[in-house]
Amino acid sequence: MRDRFSDRGSATVWSVGMIAVLCVVFGVVLALGQAVVVRHRAAGGADLAALAAADHWADGGTGACARADRVARAQGARLVRCAVVGEISDVTAASGRGPFTAEIRARAGPAGPVPPSLPASPPARPATAP
Repeated sequence: MRDRFSDRGSATVWSVGMIAVLCVVFGVVLALGQAVVVRHRAAGGADLAALAAADHWADGGTGACARADRVARAQGARLVRCAVVGEISDVTAASGRGPFTAEIRARAGPAGPVPPSLPASPPARPATAP
């Protein structure tokens, strides 16, 4: 007679349980990877769109933002907001859908002059005798 409380076949149940846990972990890792890719795509699109808008500031805000929109779309992102004030552009680009949506803001413009009160490079330290 078989023992009524035998653990025969329990390895199968444990194996199925471990496979289910590994599938869940694998799915979470894939979702995190997708989130990182979406964020990088949005950041790249925002950075390049801001540079494009700043480069075409002389075309006016509408022309500069149209150029920024074309660049963002070429990078797989969409332009959410664009503002050009003088030579400085401020854009927001988004990428992804649903829970994997990322919006990134970027600014671009010419580097301003270094104020006279701040040196362009740190002052050299005088050599001291040991």
